[in-house]
Amino acid sequence: MIESLRLADFRCLTGLAIEIPKQGLVFVGRNAQGKTSLLEAICVLVRLHSPRTHRPRQMVKFEAPRFGIAGKAWGSERRVDFCQGTYTLKVDDEERTSQGEYLADGGLVVWMGNEDRELVTGPAEGRRRYLDFMASQIVPGYRRALSRYRKALQERNALLRDGRGRSQEMSSFTELLLQHGQEVTEGRRKIIASLEQPVTWAQGAVGGAGESVGLVYKAASGDDFEASLTMVREKELRQGMTLVGPHRDDIKLTLGGLKAADFGSEGQQRTLALALKLGQGELLREQGGRTPIYLLDDIFGELDKDRRERFLASLPTGAQVVVTTTNAGWLGEGMNLEVREVSKGQIA
Repeated sequence: MIESLRLADFRCLTGLAIEIPKQGLVFVGRNAQGKTSLLEAICVLVRLHSPRTHRPRQMVKFEAPRFGIAGKAWGSERRVDFCQGTYTLKVDDEERTSQGEYLADGGLVVWMGNEDRELVTGPAEGRRRYLDFMASQIVPGYRRALSRYRKALQERNALLRDGRGRSQEMSSFTELLLQHGQEVTEGRRKIIASLEQPVTWAQGAVGGAGESVGLVYKAASGDDFEASLTMVREKELRQGMTLVGPHRDDIKLTLGGLKAADFGSEGQQRTLALALKLGQGELLREQGGRTPIYLLDDIFGELDKDRRERFLASLPTGAQVVVTTTNAGWLGEGMNLEVREVSKGQIA
């Protein structure tokens, strides 16, 4: 899928070039050596998305003016440059004029990190990001609708803070909020409706038990976004912020009918986090028409041997897998990948 990767001034990485085998690679090294940044760069090259920040400027190496990522993927040479707040995107040396155009013939990604347990136990923001990253890859128009919703929300909140909540301008941004917010909610509901079955399969495959998984989309605005906005209007004017909408929605996760965050054991919660990502991969493969790349960022330290082996056996046959780890001693357990050592931003 990805045959090569080249970087310049990305995070702590000044410059490097590496070939990536079809099966994938393992990057091993101590913490803070640049391993996660290598995975992040792949994610940005493929999806123009970082799981670590919403601000591209934070990915530019300290005191450098820009970053560049390039590589051969799906038979094409792809390149992403970021400088002074602007992306320049090229495929086979031809500039793509929009992010949507760049992504149209790109690939799919599943990112898994040690922080994924927060999907089960943490705040709703992480679960919304999980849905948004998935929907942006396979739901037509979703990425655009989400971007426009966020811009309308930002402008609407600014008007509320400035005491202009009754202005004509406020009405215009409310209309945009409703239009794009309904598109976002519809896209998320479609994802949830298709996700429960693959997540339940993955929970059983990794956990080794037939636990029933429940995923229910909880819209902060209920079934009628416009009516909900009308109901909270005076409260919004007092508090100076938009109080309902997709930016406050959540997913209710249950195991055996009980709320997973409150009643699941730590092992069950970790397994459910893995299952959410494995289920995401299955859904991307079914609806996106190709097997995603799996980027696994230091997830094996918290897994016991049995769960680790079952997880590895659950990855799709033939998927390209790129892994980071501080200890490669477990590699004989169902994963036969080449290993590269990462130290101080360099690859040995």
